[in-house]
Amino acid sequence: MYLVQRPRRLRQTPAVRRLVAETRLHPADLVLPMFVVEGLDEPRPITAMPGVVQHSLSSLAEAAVEAQAAGVGGLMLFGIPLIKDSIGSQATDPQGILAKGVRVLAEAVPQLPIIADLCLDEFTDHGHCGVLDARGRVDNDATLLRYQEMAIVLAEAGATMVGTSGAMDGQVAACRTALDGAGHTDTMIMAYGAKYASAFYGPFREAVDSSLQGDRRAYQQDPANAVEAIREVQLDVDEGADIVMVKPGLPYLDVLAAVAAEVTIPVASYVVSGEYSMIEAAAANGWISRKPTILEALTCVRRAGASILVTYWATEVAGWLKEN
Repeated sequence: MYLVQRPRRLRQTPAVRRLVAETRLHPADLVLPMFVVEGLDEPRPITAMPGVVQHSLSSLAEAAVEAQAAGVGGLMLFGIPLIKDSIGSQATDPQGILAKGVRVLAEAVPQLPIIADLCLDEFTDHGHCGVLDARGRVDNDATLLRYQEMAIVLAEAGATMVGTSGAMDGQVAACRTALDGAGHTDTMIMAYGAKYASAFYGPFREAVDSSLQGDRRAYQQDPANAVEAIREVQLDVDEGADIVMVKPGLPYLDVLAAVAAEVTIPVASYVVSGEYSMIEAAAANGWISRKPTILEALTCVRRAGASILVTYWATEVAGWLKEN
C-alpha cells in the first residue's frame, strides 16, 4: 500500500520523539510549595500527602538548599502559627512564622525567587481567608487592609513575590499600592486570578492545620464557570499582576489554555494537594506507574499553557530532568 502521509515515522524511536516533542519540562519551570510550622523541632509528615512534610525552620532551610541544587525555579512558602485569632494577627507580625520562614529562605537560597503566600486562612481561628463581619461573612474591604499590611511585612522579610491567594476583589491593586507606597516597587505579585472553590484542596487542609468553618464558595470561583475566570484574570492584569495563576491544575486545563491565550504575562498553574495525593495513592497501590504518570501530568499542564508549574514533586522531578 502506498501512503504519502505516515505520521508514525515521527514516533519510531525515543530519539526522534524527543527531537519533535512540542512540549518540554525544565527544572526552572518548577516551583516547590513548602510548609513551615511554628514550634516544630523536626519535620512532621503530612499523612494525606505522602512524601510531603511540615517543616521546622532548620529543615526548611535544608529542603530549600536541596531544591536549589536540583535546579527548581522557585519556592512558595506557607506559614502555620501556634496561635490563631479572628483577624489573623500573626500574619502581619514581623516575628511571626511566615515572615521568619521567608527570612530563613532568603538567607539559605538568596538566588531563588521566594513566593510568600498572601492569605489569612492559616492564621485565622475561623479558617477563612479574611476578616468576618457581624453576620459572619468575609468583609472584602476590611480584609484588603489586612493584606496590604501583610504584603509589606513579607516584602520587608525578603519575599521576592507575594501570591494573592485570598481571592478578594481588588486584592492585587490594594497590594500593589501598598507595596509601592512602602518602597517595594520590585516586589512582584503572583495573582491567583482563577482560583476555584475546589474539593481537590482537601489534603492541604491538613498541611496548614486548617480551622475552616463552612466553605469558601462566596469568594473562590465556581467550578462550573470558565468565562468568569477570564474576567477575574483580566482584572488582576489591569490591577498590576506580574504573573497570573490557575488553580487547581489538571481539572482546569481548559481554563488554563484560555487564560494563556488571553494574557501577555507569565501564567502559572498549581497542581494541588488532591491531585498529588490521588497519583501517590494510586501508585502506592500499584494501579499506575508513578514516575511516568507524574511526568505526563506535569507535561499536560505545561502543554496547556503554564510556563510556571507549582508542584509538590518539584525537587524530585527537577532531579529526574537533570538526569536526562
